[in-house]
Amino acid sequence: MAHAYTPGLTVTRSVLLRRERKLPLKGKVLVKLGDKVTAETDVASTELPGQVETVNLSNILGLPPADVGGCLLVKMGDHLKNGQVIARSKSFFGLFKSEAKATCECTLEAVSDITGQAILRQPPIPVKVTAYIDGKVCAVKAEEGVTVEAFGSFIQGIFGVGGETAGQIHFAAQAPDDALTDSEIGNDVDRKIVVGGSIVTYSAIERARERGAKAIIVGGLDDKDLRTFLGYDLGVAITGSEEKGITIIITEGFGRMPMAERTFGLLKELSGKKASATGATQIRAGVLRPEIVVPFDGAGEKDIASLPSSQGLSLGSVVRVIRQPDFGKIGKVTSLPPELRTLETESKVRVLELEFASGEKVILPRANVEIIGGE
Repeated sequence: MAHAYTPGLTVTRSVLLRRERKLPLKGKVLVKLGDKVTAETDVASTELPGQVETVNLSNILGLPPADVGGCLLVKMGDHLKNGQVIARSKSFFGLFKSEAKATCECTLEAVSDITGQAILRQPPIPVKVTAYIDGKVCAVKAEEGVTVEAFGSFIQGIFGVGGETAGQIHFAAQAPDDALTDSEIGNDVDRKIVVGGSIVTYSAIERARERGAKAIIVGGLDDKDLRTFLGYDLGVAITGSEEKGITIIITEGFGRMPMAERTFGLLKELSGKKASATGATQIRAGVLRPEIVVPFDGAGEKDIASLPSSQGLSLGSVVRVIRQPDFGKIGKVTSLPPELRTLETESKVRVLELEFASGEKVILPRANVEIIGGE
């Protein structure tokens, strides 16, 4: 049987998902194997080393570096308040004195008798890792983190900005081609994930953020509005660390693009349910897409299926057309002829036969479709 590799996105109603929640440095795991957690549950914590500041004691005290140690008023490891005197020197029969003070709340870490500088370490920075999704702890790695699993719906987007968040799905569109403008953003979007149709305007983003919305999911976004929202051009398509107060996930692409019927329909079914979402995207690496996860309660083991791992194109694969004139249409692959076909441009490519829901069949280059995974 003919087979080709074509990258794609997953849109599935039910799947078993696992998400690793790992600390940046070794620390403490706060939950046990089998514990039920919510997206907001802290599952692990650690402390990052505080920033370092230096104070040139030699210059301030007017002493050679080797003599600085004899003027210290505190010991190594002492906790210092901002402005506390670290060292003092006296001169001219004790009539004059010079003092060096801490420039911040810190700990005295070291004093060099070579440079005469004191190294001050600011307080450690606490870091907590949350579960991100409602689910169950299925694996624990001591001092490093946990893995949380959940059974639920899973939707991947094309591109996103903003970090992890969670909230109730709130529909603000009636159809996949509806535009999401500020008039659709009511006072009831606080702490919710707002779903629009074909595009979201910049004014709608601002209003949603002002009214406390956690995220926006929409088919398309104007690149100018994205630039205005971020305040800069994205040089490298690696996102997820933006701290803009709201996460944005687009499911189709840039510009006005009606959300795929399948994606819109599934989100509509999930309206009112709690979802977790992240805009983290790595396009060039090709391994990270923004996602929406809607865990279910009470799923039995027999109902759990694994996330499809194969990204291969095969007969029966559900794909979305990503080139005009059939852009956005979804259909099933009915044939994968192995031989090359000559296009109008006279280039020779591999093609596929696709059948839309209307029964219409078309022949397209395989590069013009993307797989939509899931059921």
